[in-house]
This record gives sequence, C-alpha cells and structure tokens, in this order.
Amino acid sequence: MTRYPFPALKDLPEDIHARVLAVQEKAGFVPNVFLALARRPAEWRAFFAYHDALMLVDEGSNPTGSLSKGEREMIVTATSAANKCLYCVVAHGAILRIYEKKPLLADQVAVNYRKADITPRQRAMLDFAMKVCLQSDQIDDADIDALQAHGFDDEDAWDIAAITAFFGLSNRMASFSGMQPNPEFYLMGRLPKPAKTS
Repeated sequence: MTRYPFPALKDLPEDIHARVLAVQEKAGFVPNVFLALARRPAEWRAFFAYHDALMLVDEGSNPTGSLSKGEREMIVTATSAANKCLYCVVAHGAILRIYEKKPLLADQVAVNYRKADITPRQRAMLDFAMKVCLQSDQIDDADIDALQAHGFDDEDAWDIAAITAFFGLSNRMASFSGMQPNPEFYLMGRLPKPAKTS
C-alpha cells in the first residue's frame, strides 16, 4: 500500500517508538498495525489505549467480566471474518491459536464458529458478538437472557459488545488502508514449539 506509507521507526514520537520496540522484542517482529496507525500519533495513542483496556486483561483479576484472553480473541476473529478483514482475521487468529493451544481453532472460528471446537458457552458468546456486529440495532433483553443462561453477566455482555465494536473500527481502517498481515502471523501457533534441549 503506497497511499499511506508507514512512518520510519526513527521518526516516531518517543512513547510510540518505545512501545513498538517492546512489541518487537516480545514478538520478534513489528505487527504492521503498529506502524500503519503511527502516521497519526494522537489516534495511535487513543486506539491502543482502548485496545489495551479491552484485550490486555489478567485472567482472574478483571473486576468487570469473566472473558478469558482466548475468548476475547475468538470474538475478534469471528467478527473480523464477518467484516472481511484479512489483517485482523490472520493476526488475531494467530493469537487465538496461541492462547487456546488449538492449532485448528482460528480457522474454524473464522469460517463457521457454529461448527468450531468450542463450548456451548463460547458459541452463545459468539452468537451475541455476531448480532452486535451485524444487527446491533436489534439487540434486546432476550439476547442478554441468552447470554445469562450460559453464565455471562451484564459486564460480560458489555465486554463482548465493546470488543466487537472496537474491532469493527479496526477492521474498517485495516481494510480501507490495505493493511496486510505480517507473514509471521500465518504460521504462529499452528505447530507445537520444539522441546527445549538442555
């Protein structure tokens, strides 16, 4: 994509530069979203602040909901597929495979979550997420009741809706700008890591 070229790493504001280097250190590469959005630093900061509030939770310590990190990635993968966002399906599908330790799961969730190797609770979660994604104007108490029948509460419903809505924005910006998934994402989590030898 040449209309919106990535800024040079050296030209990024100090806080963004530091975050990008930290991600590179952890992942071994810089996900393209970090550079694509950095052309507008104020928007980058707002985007990643909301992203982190929704997605970077410590399981068991989130006071407002019960969604695991893997379940959050399931929501992103399923709804990004509905929005036809190549970048988010591939990138978040990779993260989903890693969190759930299931190499086939992301493909199943992206293509047809109703036939995926997930629990009935997770299927109800994705039913709700997909309705928020495609028919949010039709959400009513019956949808919340269906979630509650599977042990979700009102805060979980908020989390599911917020993740779906936030990634709706992300999907559209990634697709509009022609953002491509890093090649590394395609292989992540598909094969078990080789055992370490001592």
